[in-house]
Amino acid sequence: MRSITEDADGIPSYPPSLPAPNVQEMVLKDPLKVPERYTRNEEEMQKKAEMSHLSFQIPLIDLSLLSEGNKEELTKLDSACEKWGFFQVVNHGVPSEVLQGLKDASAEFFELPSGEKNKVSMSPNDIQGYGHAYVAYLNESKRVAEELLGYLSLVLGMDTGSLLELHKQVVQGLRLNYYPPCPMPDKVLGLSPHSDTSTITILAQDGNVAGLQIRHQEGWVPVEPIPNALVVNIGDVIEILSNGKYKSIEHRAVTNKTKARLSHAVFVVPHDEVEIEPLGHFIESHGSLPIYKKVNM
Repeated sequence: MRSITEDADGIPSYPPSLPAPNVQEMVLKDPLKVPERYTRNEEEMQKKAEMSHLSFQIPLIDLSLLSEGNKEELTKLDSACEKWGFFQVVNHGVPSEVLQGLKDASAEFFELPSGEKNKVSMSPNDIQGYGHAYVAYLNESKRVAEELLGYLSLVLGMDTGSLLELHKQVVQGLRLNYYPPCPMPDKVLGLSPHSDTSTITILAQDGNVAGLQIRHQEGWVPVEPIPNALVVNIGDVIEILSNGKYKSIEHRAVTNKTKARLSHAVFVVPHDEVEIEPLGHFIESHGSLPIYKKVNM
């Protein structure tokens, strides 16, 4: 797993990694052994049932229809935020070659020996190697994020530019996730259940392997990959602004016994000086009592 942030010019930078066992190296040494620290007990793994039959109900939002001012699509977005907290976006305008370039660069990076990975670095003024693919994608994801923030502003009962103005600066963080094949997928999670502190998160899934699951109706619903679609989820910022009307939904990643999986998550957050609190009209709808305090995200 590797996180990338960007500066004001959109150039990615790589924070230092914390010392941790390299999962890929462990798999290479013994692909049939899973260290005890990564296993979960049966009660924890089966705490909530998997509800695969609901996968097809996860909302699909057409960004091109939103850009045309389609009111029905905006109503779908509102419903998706309130009932699911997750939706898949199609016709978003991100070129397929940019998405493929992102996935190819990440696959190539994770195939490198551990020593070579550690040598991969970038100076602020020298875009090279993997940076080209990441910069190209971050430019596109920022455009998609800003468009979505405009439509979410309308959903939140504000003018189109309100969320962008509130953010002061749209900041993105890109996290690359690699999940190797796991001999014990019934006992190992790729990523523990959590919600995101972002405004929204935009995920480019591996097109061949499902792994993301979202909490819904006390169960876990798999998010099946749709070619070239982007998965978007509501984060804590939107939950706070809406005073709890739109929830930042818990989600997790599961492992696969025979296939590796890659995912690319862009976390969209406000400038770190911005304070977030419930919007006035949402407070009024809850009897003038804010559920959340003012916070810096």
